[in-house]
Amino acid sequence: MTLTEGLVALLARPVAAADRARAALHVLDWIGCAAAGAAEEAGPVFRAHAATEPGPARILLGGGATARMAALANGALGNVLEMDDVHREAILHAGPVVVPAALALAAAHDAPGEALLDAVLRGYEAEIRLGRALGPAHYARFHPSATCGPFGAAAACASLLGLDAARMADALGNAASVAGGLWRCRHEPGLTKQWHTAHAAAAGLEAALLAAQGMTGPRAILEGAQGLFEGFSPDARPGRVLDGADAPWLIHETSFKPWPACRHAHPAIDAALLLRDGLAGQMPERVEVAAYADAITFCDRAEPRSTIEAKFSLQHAVAVALLDGPPPLAAFAPQGIARADIAALRARISVRADAALSAAYPAHFGAGVAILLPDGQRLEARVADALGDPENPLAPEAVIGKARALMAHAGVAPARSEAAIAAALALAEGGAARACNDALP
Repeated sequence: MTLTEGLVALLARPVAAADRARAALHVLDWIGCAAAGAAEEAGPVFRAHAATEPGPARILLGGGATARMAALANGALGNVLEMDDVHREAILHAGPVVVPAALALAAAHDAPGEALLDAVLRGYEAEIRLGRALGPAHYARFHPSATCGPFGAAAACASLLGLDAARMADALGNAASVAGGLWRCRHEPGLTKQWHTAHAAAAGLEAALLAAQGMTGPRAILEGAQGLFEGFSPDARPGRVLDGADAPWLIHETSFKPWPACRHAHPAIDAALLLRDGLAGQMPERVEVAAYADAITFCDRAEPRSTIEAKFSLQHAVAVALLDGPPPLAAFAPQGIARADIAALRARISVRADAALSAAYPAHFGAGVAILLPDGQRLEARVADALGDPENPLAPEAVIGKARALMAHAGVAPARSEAAIAAALALAEGGAARACNDALP
């Protein structure tokens, strides 16, 4: 049995009501993130593209499209503002890929809400299991949400189509065969990062649809010669694909993000917030941020020039948290980046890799912040796990509030937002997938 075939068998295990309730929260979290993303630069681009294929699946802040086009367009939007859910060990975002693909197909097929949630669970499971097997050398060069996303979307859509084990393995094999997503997009302005998740969602959906028509695929696509691990991952950990087959669904290990920045910046934000009251209005003389090595690699930007660079800047995120408290979306917009007080404090912030925090990563995303005040006082705070992680969870009410705030940021009318929230949560109580689709803002 290949790893892909073993994963297909694992995905057939039972789903409980609590699992579906958790999946419904992730659907709602995606709706909020994607609605806010749809109001940004990528929204009109993908809405215009989707309009070329009208159909029943709704596009965020737009009209209807075919399932394939809705998966593509909506798949571009959930990751725009860096507030989408994340799995720490896999270091990827399953929600922006799996949910739009599954919801578009479920709406087109008028599937029950439970079928949609089961598909979401299976999609997250497949994508996360592949992500955690790829290893850190892959993450250094590739965007794991793009690499693993087609695999997760294919699993979700194959579940919705009721494919048997052989056909699901075909879908997964073909989806993984088109994996990719280079990190070069982080270093230049543009919308390529949104195309990564858009392509992943659409590719996974099409892999499942083609498998349903009889298109066969490579079963040893992960571990075989010239397969994914050999080509993309010199330090692959193949055993992590099937490890913990009896563990709870991995969606329960997936973190909700409270702040609109790269997840690597979140623990430093949390530590800074713990110290803010102690400033008593004083401008720090010096701020020292300790983080794990990947946080430094991805987020050491003392002088961000754009919104995306600000979201990947420890210096900017910590400065905002110390000056303003919990960081709003506006803090990462051009006017927030250009603020004189934020820029002055950024210049006083140094960052360094901490051996203990690096050793705990990626099982734990931690950080420390130390502040030297003008009066000579030194303040320090250290967090082991970021807010929203399983050890430091966001309450369901906070996830709902986050979605409501993001839709408000996008200009969605309150009545429409409440309808979308109610429809997403109703999925776990017998609500229909089509009703959730139709309630999208």
